Amino acid sequence: MTSRSKEKVAAAFRKLFRSPEKLDKDGAGPSGSPAKRGLFRRHRDGVTPAEAAVSLPASPASSALGKKKSAGADVRERAAAVRTRRLMKELKEIQRLQENRTDTVFTVELVNDNLFEWHVRLHKIDPESDLAADLRELNIPNILLHLIFPENFPFAPPFMRVIEPRIEKGFVMEGGAICMELLTPRGWASAYTVEAVVMQFAASVVKGQGRVARAPPRSSREFSRRRAEEAFRSLVKTHDKYGWVTPALSDG
Repeated sequence: MTSRSKEKVAAAFRKLFRSPEKLDKDGAGPSGSPAKRGLFRRHRDGVTPAEAAVSLPASPASSALGKKKSAGADVRERAAAVRTRRLMKELKEIQRLQENRTDTVFTVELVNDNLFEWHVRLHKIDPESDLAADLRELNIPNILLHLIFPENFPFAPPFMRVIEPRIEKGFVMEGGAICMELLTPRGWASAYTVEAVVMQFAASVVKGQGRVARAPPRSSREFSRRRAEEAFRSLVKTHDKYGWVTPALSDG
């Protein structure tokens, strides 16, 4: 065999027995192409990167945040259920009394079929009071009250104001807000019912010497729910700071 033939045979043997690493590098082996290299690693490691990501547990921070949000949603749902059940129960009882009595003190109707917003018409107050005389003289059949029940009712009081007629004194403030401790967070108790609130107002407005306003209001401020809410917030801050002292009757 010539030296040239020997070199050809040696080259053939080197090519035949080239290492897998070199085959990979040259792209001639089973894992030469990128796709084939990924397939080779998949079989070698037993799991793909996607599978590994799915199997990783959530971080403690993200798990805690998820649990916190879930707990908050549960609390809101329970609070909404409590408010709904309580108001349904009270509304049914009031409607039952309205149907069975012809001389009801007050009646209730929902505002736009909203369970959480009521119109209450107070038909009777102390007949010997000046306010009752005003109502008779002006042929006003009732005092219209507006009640709004917050999300955390009955653990927080409803917001109540007088819509009509406009009443002077009687612990009735701007916008129809009502100065009554029972309606404040400090004076409220979850056991109080709508009936108790309305009857307390009927007594307070007479005790405070309320009268139907005859002349146009001195203030140019609008008579609205927004104004009533502003006046009530100011009232609550004042009583939180100085305590609750019922004004003298002469002060209204």
